Order: sequence, then structure tokens, then C-alpha cells
Amino acid sequence: MAHVFVYGTLKTGQPNHRVLLESTHGRAVFRGWGRTVEPYPLVIAGQRNIPRLLNLPGQGRRVAGEVYAVDEQMLRFLDEFEGCPDMYQRTQVTVAVEGAGGTLQCFVYSTATYPPEWVHLPYHDDYDSQGEHGLRYSPRESR
Repeated sequence: MAHVFVYGTLKTGQPNHRVLLESTHGRAVFRGWGRTVEPYPLVIAGQRNIPRLLNLPGQGRRVAGEVYAVDEQMLRFLDEFEGCPDMYQRTQVTVAVEGAGGTLQCFVYSTATYPPEWVHLPYHDDYDSQGEHGLRYSPRESR
């Protein structure tokens, strides 16, 4: 099992969380809430208002999210779902897990390929598709 850190639409209560629950995609087991140890820019970008973690460690904020242990089948599914390696790249981050008193190395879907102006968008430390930012996520079904 690999650990995956989700910070956007895959989190509990967010529009794409259901894909982690569908056993046909593989297995995902919730392991806890956490934050990246290093800060990263988490922005909401593009015409579909998609949350994106820019692969710029040391900039931005410590990002909140959820840690899941996933099997190889789910990891392959998530690679495809996240458009890896074109839209996102699967990289590793260190996550401080709440209540566990430690850190985990987790895969995360971040992007190193983005328009330069995205660096100047507002940085978030916790994403919610219905948040005060007012940038409504456009679900895949309505694209």
C-alpha cells in the first residue's frame, strides 16, 4: 500500500471524493488528516476553478488534506483520473499527520507545468469547493 495525500476535490465532502470509495477502482483506506511539512502554493486556477498544488516547495502555506493508504490498482486509477503526467505529476511530500505524532512520505498530485501568472494567485491552506473564495469548481460531468 502507498500513501496518498489529497488536498482538493478528492477530500471528504468534496465533488470527487466518491472515486476513492468505489471499490472497482481499487482500495483506499483513510489514515488521517494532515498538513504538508513544507509550504506549497495551493491555488484555484483555470477556467474550471481546479485546485492545484504548484510544485514550489518552500513557498506558499502548509496545506491541509487527508492521507489515504491505497493499493496499486487505486494508484493507477488516480494517475489516470488526475491526468498524470500531463495535467499533474505524482511527486512525494512529507505530511505531518494529526494525532499520530509523526510524519509520512506521501504521493501527491502537484503540477510543475503551469502558466507563470498562477504563482501570483491567492494561496490557500485548505481547499473547499464551496469556500469563501467564490470560485466554483466545474465538475467533470458538466464539462
